[in-house]
Formats: sequence, C-alpha cells, structure tokens
Amino acid sequence: MSKQRTLSSAFTLKGKGLHTGLMLCAEFLPAEAGFGYKIQRTDLEGSPLIDVLAENVIDTSRGTVVACGDARCSTIEHCMAALYASGIDNCLIRVDGPEVPILDGSARYVWEAIARAGVTEQDLERKELVVSEPITFEDAENGSALTLLPAEGFSVEATIAFPSQFIHSQQASLADLSQFGEEIAAARTFVFVREILPLLQLGLIKGGDLDNAIVIYEHEVSQEMLDGIADQLGVAHRDATKLGYLNSRPLTWDNEPARHKLLDIIGDMALIGCRIQGRIVAMRPGHTVNNRFARLVRQRLTSANEQ
Repeated sequence: MSKQRTLSSAFTLKGKGLHTGLMLCAEFLPAEAGFGYKIQRTDLEGSPLIDVLAENVIDTSRGTVVACGDARCSTIEHCMAALYASGIDNCLIRVDGPEVPILDGSARYVWEAIARAGVTEQDLERKELVVSEPITFEDAENGSALTLLPAEGFSVEATIAFPSQFIHSQQASLADLSQFGEEIAAARTFVFVREILPLLQLGLIKGGDLDNAIVIYEHEVSQEMLDGIADQLGVAHRDATKLGYLNSRPLTWDNEPARHKLLDIIGDMALIGCRIQGRIVAMRPGHTVNNRFARLVRQRLTSANEQ
C-alpha cells in the first residue's frame, strides 16, 4: 500500500468563470491525511465546505457541479483531473465564487502549478480500489458505456462519436498517469456553434471565448446569426460560408476533443474518493454517465468494505 499525498505548498489561480463570466480566484492548499478533496466557498457566509464526492454532484448538463446545501461549485472536473493525475489525495480548494476558473479550458495550468508547488507524502495509507471483476454502466438511450476492468496500474481508453464531419469518431488513450502532463493535460474543452445560442439563452457560458474552448462551426448559419454569436463571445466576425474551427490557435492534437473527454473521465472518477487500480474503457462518455458510473463504483466499494 502506498502513502497518501498532498501539496507541498499552496498556489493560486485566477481567471474567468466559464458560465458566470465572473473573475474568480481559486486557492489550492495542502490538507491533512484523510481529508480528501473539499471545496470551500469563501464568498458565502460561514465559508461552507463541499465534499467533492460523486454523490454530491447535483448537475452534469455542462460540466460537473457539486453542492452541499445552498453552496455549490461548477466546472470542477479539470482541476480534479490534474489533482488525481498528480497523485494528490488531500487538497482544500478555496473559491470566491460559484465555479472554478476555466483558464484555457484544459487542465494544463493546474497541472503545471501542482508541479511547481510539489507533492508531499503523508503518514496515512491510501485508500485503493483494486478491481477484481468488471464493473459496467450503460446508457442505452445515448449509446454510452463505461467499464472498469482488472489491470495493473490505472489506464483509460475513450471513444467519442458525434454527428459531425469534424469529430465524427475519435479515440484517445492514456496508458499511465505519468503521461497525463504530456498527453492529456493541455486538451481543451469544445463546443459546437449550434449549441452556443441555447446556452447563452440559458444564461450560461458568459465567460466563454476562443481562448478557453475549441469552437466547431459545422453547419452553415446566416451571417447575421454568426455575427451575433461572435458579438456575444467578444470575438471578430468571420465568413459564415467557411466551416471549420473558429479558433486562431490550432488543435494541439488531431484528436484533441477525444483527449479532453478522457481528461473529463479522470476528473469525474476522482470523485470516487480513492485511487483506482484498473482500466477504464469508455464509449461516448460525458459528465452524466461518468457520474452515474462513479456512483456505482462507490456503491460497490462501500458494499465491499461492509463485508
């Protein structure tokens, strides 16, 4: 059994919230052994704490949202992926608003900040789930499925599929968490232009722009509509007849969307609350099915501990 780990020193990251557009500050602090992951809303009376566990997820429509009573925090999956991949078991995240800063839409800056802060081993042994038989969750309606298989170490394989000429089907894999920084951390979130207007009408993605998301323009709309979306995002107008990626910054990898979905899986699996020894195979993953799978694994883990 290996020992638990925490940060050697604290660090702070500042930036826009994806959905609120607010300028936010997130402090990542070392925590004692057995603490786990917790988020503290410093802007609310009493600075309430939220246990970052799968059963405390209250929304997965456009990211993972955890809550405790009236205190909630959105868009946590990228920082959770970076913490888990870095081997951090215990961390307090203090946030002065309702979501974690989106930064560039990836886990890159959190990963790099953890590397600078350092990692300290603690006295308590880690909680580990060693998978002895397959655990599967399927969502037949959406064609989604996640399976956790027995394996040495921890690895993930993800396949995504969309009715899109740009990312019709993509695959990504991570053979070992030691490769996360080089292969996965910088993969950015993505959105289709056709999704943007409904999201804006719901009061979401107020902080979205071409610096924190890959924006895919695949179905031609009127010039007036595309100009309106550009104005909402605060970016330059472009020719509505030219389909493709709206970003000036090119894709880091041809399969960057699939790598980002893999990143999201790691972030959502961090909410299981222990280290995992096994291989995850995911077909058409997303935050909703990820969370339902994480809850299932936690139930199995609880049942095993009670026997």
